[in-house]
Amino acid sequence: MKELIQSLLEQTLESLKAQGIVPADFEARIQVDRTKDKSHGDLATNLAMMLTKVAGKPPREMAQLIIDNLPASAQVAKVEIAGPGFINFFIDDNALANQLKAALGDAMLGVKAAASQTVVVDYSSPNLAKEMHVGHLRSTIIGDSVVRALEFLGHKVIRQNHVGDWGTQFGMLLAYMEELRAQGDDKANLELSDLESFYRAAKLRFDESDEFATRARQLVVELQSGDEYCNKLWREFNDISLSHCHDVYARLGVSLTRNDVHGESAYNADLAQVVADLDAKGLLAISDGAKVVFQEEFRNKDGEPLPVIIQKADGGFLYATTDLAAMRYRSGTLNADRVLYFVDLRQALHFQQVFSLARTAGFVRDNMTLEHMGFGTMNGEDGRPFKTRSGGVVKLVDLLDEAVERAEQLVRSKNPDMDEAEVKEIARVVGIASVKYADLSKNRSSDYIFSFEQMLSFEGNTAPYLLYAYTRVAGIFKKAENIDLSGAELVLEHDKEKELGNKLAQFGEILARMVDKGQPHILCGYLYELAGAFSSFYEACPVLSADTEAARDSRLLLSRLTANTLKQGLSLLGIETLERM
Repeated sequence: MKELIQSLLEQTLESLKAQGIVPADFEARIQVDRTKDKSHGDLATNLAMMLTKVAGKPPREMAQLIIDNLPASAQVAKVEIAGPGFINFFIDDNALANQLKAALGDAMLGVKAAASQTVVVDYSSPNLAKEMHVGHLRSTIIGDSVVRALEFLGHKVIRQNHVGDWGTQFGMLLAYMEELRAQGDDKANLELSDLESFYRAAKLRFDESDEFATRARQLVVELQSGDEYCNKLWREFNDISLSHCHDVYARLGVSLTRNDVHGESAYNADLAQVVADLDAKGLLAISDGAKVVFQEEFRNKDGEPLPVIIQKADGGFLYATTDLAAMRYRSGTLNADRVLYFVDLRQALHFQQVFSLARTAGFVRDNMTLEHMGFGTMNGEDGRPFKTRSGGVVKLVDLLDEAVERAEQLVRSKNPDMDEAEVKEIARVVGIASVKYADLSKNRSSDYIFSFEQMLSFEGNTAPYLLYAYTRVAGIFKKAENIDLSGAELVLEHDKEKELGNKLAQFGEILARMVDKGQPHILCGYLYELAGAFSSFYEACPVLSADTEAARDSRLLLSRLTANTLKQGLSLLGIETLERM
């Protein structure tokens, strides 16, 4: 309905221009919002107040002119002026009921596909030299939920797992492997099976020995130069790391595959050309032997220009060089309309600098947007970054194991007689869903406190609450499996039926906002409100024991659309549903 009102207002604006009431060259983005108080209608616009200055008329007079020129629509029951000049639209109940009935027979649940764009999404991006830890969770699941919603809306999405498979950490690992093999250590290859301990040993050598550190840096340059010995060892490390990552993705229900891996190394052949092209455009400067770019708009607190380091004095390349090559590839080869980067907010300055430089250098098309979808940190209950009791980094697999174990205890306590296999399956779904939803339901740009107790609660905006809400709706149809709804009509008479219907009709708007802002918490909030609206409806409007068969069947249709919307919404968040809990 929001799209309908938007269209009617656009037609009205053209009519006012044709009459000379509004200048023909006036451009405006017409805003239509849901009202908070239903006594003020279903939708409202401030268009009259936007036009009052250019038309030279008071807001309420302008509002009346808009109403007088508004095309007729059977779906609009009435239109009123409110306050200083707001225009409120009341949607016809029959029109809403028809919209909901149509949504029931539509795989898209009535959601209109967007004008398709090619959207490249850069997310997860773990370092391949070590195991995934809790710091990788947010990028992985926030990016994946936005990807799912973009695809649902009809966009062409290209996943890019820009893994850290290049750089100093690999020089460190290569130097340590070289050292072990030189010593004739026959366990050198076996130790690769525990990459984390291998990495820690290599890091210790790097920190303690200047000679080792120098050799590690030298091996990075050799690796980046294509040395076959270095590349062979590098491929061994990568294969082990990627296997681990994809095991974690499978547990999380994340849609990334090996084919989506396009790491830093993929751009190695273009890095020298990036440097040459920047030099040809007169953008490079030399600072302490390194090749850098200074941009006037980026300065430190003392007013000195901040450099973007493109190539180190020893010939090595940096993140900025790789990111510039990636942007050029995503623009020229992938033909992206949008590129979304789900990376920690602490990298905000880096992305501001390289985005600006990519445009100055002509590496990206003018009509391609570059968007840093930054996120805050996941903290422990002490408000500090989440750590183990000993102060170490928490492995992501350990976090998921604990969540599933706690969920299993919870399921057993509520269902002591349940079959063991079913307990295990419910615990798996609830445990993983709780970790993901606790994160996705928070504003992406905010830090949040990680708490097993809160995330596994059946009260509030949590995964268990929503999973239970779905099973509650689904449970109605187990009792109604013999009722034929093929000829049933959907009618909205009770206030709670209308409230639930209006909430269901907002699904498409919510998804559009979610993908525009890259904010999954918008969808989480909607699903929580939808579950609440259904609960209120269910208490006020008996379904199976309704007064008439017609009322029963209508309420069953409303219940089915609720179940379908909850299930689809949770699926777009990457969360499985259960038929019983």
